[in-house]
Amino acid sequence: MGKKRIVKKSGSSIDQGKVSRSLSRTVRKNVGKGTLYVHSTYNNTRLLLADKNGGALAWSSSGALGFKGAKKGTPFAAAKVGELLAEKAAIMGVKEIRVIVKGVGPGRESAIRAFTSRGVDLVSIQDKTPVPHNGPRAKKARRV
Repeated sequence: MGKKRIVKKSGSSIDQGKVSRSLSRTVRKNVGKGTLYVHSTYNNTRLLLADKNGGALAWSSSGALGFKGAKKGTPFAAAKVGELLAEKAAIMGVKEIRVIVKGVGPGRESAIRAFTSRGVDLVSIQDKTPVPHNGPRAKKARRV
């Protein structure tokens, strides 16, 4: 029959190789203030750290950390993305951030909480989620 295969499952579903590779690519700039853009959908959570002029410094998403399928949209995955980006921000010397949130996914709040738990001061939170206003006029009804 052959030998039985034993599959060892780690505690979390994060690919540690992707995390360490992401941290090693961080540019060593000295930035005091920044803006954190949180784009949270039902399927994924993306974070972008920008300087005060709007230039991107670092970004990450739950898909880039190795989460797959429905796990990408969870608050746990968003928290892990927030922690990773906070480490990158610490390397760059970011002391305070403004947060701009877009989207209605479950990872909005947990990403911000994980980011600020690493010692970065939060100045303001702004919600720029697009709100529909019934859009353009509908096509006329088809007569048969």
